[in-house]
Amino acid sequence: MTAEPLTRRFRVAEPLDLVPTLAPLWRGGYGDPTYRFDAGRVWRATRNATGPVTIALGREGDWVEAIAWGPGAELALERAPALVGAEDDRSDFHPANRLVAELDRRHRGLRMCRSEAVFEALVPTVMEQKVIGLEARRGYRRMVLAMGEAAPGPAGMRVPPPATVLARTPYWRMHPFAVERRRAETITRAATMATRLEALTAATAGDARAALEAMPGLGPWSAALIGMIALGDPDAVPVGDFHMPDMVCHALAGVPRGNDAMMLELLEPFRGHRGRVIRLLMSGGIRAPRFGPRLSLRRMEVH
Repeated sequence: MTAEPLTRRFRVAEPLDLVPTLAPLWRGGYGDPTYRFDAGRVWRATRNATGPVTIALGREGDWVEAIAWGPGAELALERAPALVGAEDDRSDFHPANRLVAELDRRHRGLRMCRSEAVFEALVPTVMEQKVIGLEARRGYRRMVLAMGEAAPGPAGMRVPPPATVLARTPYWRMHPFAVERRRAETITRAATMATRLEALTAATAGDARAALEAMPGLGPWSAALIGMIALGDPDAVPVGDFHMPDMVCHALAGVPRGNDAMMLELLEPFRGHRGRVIRLLMSGGIRAPRFGPRLSLRRMEVH
């Protein structure tokens, strides 16, 4: 029998579009058992310091209604405004670039979400290092189905595996999830430090980014993605991404290919909101011309 949920309604004065705002949380691709949207609501299965929770979020006029099930419901509702970007401060964002300004006008409801779940953001980020996205998303989905638990509430979702489980998982157990030994050990090492990782929610964005980059197995790319998702960092730039420099350089300089140095130079006028600009370009469907070989899917065997 499903326990009665808790509900909270809060007002959002600024424009808010829930689906693109919360899109970075969708890490398993289609069929992601931790995330879904239907009938105007976004559903998320997660865990916090008080336990697993499913939260459903919907927008009605100037109000957001959040409904939560499970032991983590009260804390999830407390954090709901930050999750949907209601606390995202964009008051000093006035882009002079015509394309960025137009995208900002079209996607004014796009906010920087803040999940405050650092370790939970870290796991799929590490799984996406140096592999194609489809492979990583399929692997993450398999991990959640195999090692997670049934989420509270009526939606039939799954909660990602907790740090206590991943900390004692041998590296070879992650091969079926398309994770080789190096990345598997990065995940298990981070799992032993999960409490320290969650404490980064109280740090400044810069300090949190530096702490993440200092961890073995992470770097600027991983730290930026984790900061963007878990900490709502509007200035996070995933340096080292395979596609992002091309996208940014094509959008802002009109060239088909770029590199990290050129990308950072083009984003410098937006400092403080460089991650926001990247999110706008992605939401606007900006893509560099595609040509050249593509990486192929791999299959890992368990021995």
